[in-house]
Amino acid sequence: MTHAISLDKVRKTFAGFAAVDDLSLNVPEGSLCGFIGPNGSGKTTTLRMIMRIYAPDSGKVVVLGDTSHGPADDRVGYLPEERMLYKAMRVDEVLTYLSKLKGHTPARGEIDQWLEKLELPGVGRRRVQTLSKGQTQKIQLIAVLISKPRLVVLDEPFSGLDPVNAVVLREAILELKRLGTTVLFSTHDMSVAEKMCDSIVMIFQGRKVLDGSLQEIQSLYGSDTLRVRLGGGRAVPVIEGVESVVDFGQYQELRCVQGLDPQRVLRQLLDVGPVDLFEIARPTLQDIFVRIAAPGADAMAGAA
Repeated sequence: MTHAISLDKVRKTFAGFAAVDDLSLNVPEGSLCGFIGPNGSGKTTTLRMIMRIYAPDSGKVVVLGDTSHGPADDRVGYLPEERMLYKAMRVDEVLTYLSKLKGHTPARGEIDQWLEKLELPGVGRRRVQTLSKGQTQKIQLIAVLISKPRLVVLDEPFSGLDPVNAVVLREAILELKRLGTTVLFSTHDMSVAEKMCDSIVMIFQGRKVLDGSLQEIQSLYGSDTLRVRLGGGRAVPVIEGVESVVDFGQYQELRCVQGLDPQRVLRQLLDVGPVDLFEIARPTLQDIFVRIAAPGADAMAGAA
């Protein structure tokens, strides 16, 4: 398998603080990888090393077969978390300028085609400063994609987008994957990572704690979650082996100790009244994230 990105025992410190420590990961070419972790975990530092904005203190970073620490080449597109465009320029002018910086001169009508694709018809002649936040984010995405990079790195691309614009962006990212582009994006939206990504990497306190497909990650935590709804809206009684109960309104989610027989739990619930819903469920990515990153949690539990 050919990897678009390969990190081997990478470490990066700032004033003696290890922002990233002993990080190894591989992102296969043509895949869509979600990069997750709480604020301050080292995600942006890692992305900036991949983009050669930062050089690692130790370890090796390989991007599209290149091991140099010089500027990232034109095969790589990067959307930083900080949205920055030249506000006084027209949209078509700024897109042409940024495309040429990547060695690509847009063909006649190419910018308009991209604007249509991202549902921004007629915006090309407007000044950037007149655009909404969502429109500006989509313009910056076009600036990344128009030069047809082989690898796209997106830092929190869905941040601040309304649901309609988020759908447009999601479809654009999936279209990239269908065309064979490798996409690595960081996100705080666990449902997006679950639904879109071939693989998910989580770092916490600078170290990798999860790496694999959603199914592989969920299997590390077993089927220790039950979803129940009791008749009459009753609360779940105290049951030995049930560590916690979270009320979601329409159902309660029970976290059980490993090895607890779900049928024993069901029998105890039926002993006190009717049960309208009972299902065995694997923990969601959101649940796994909270287990690792919550204060006092065992950060390395289930680490890949």
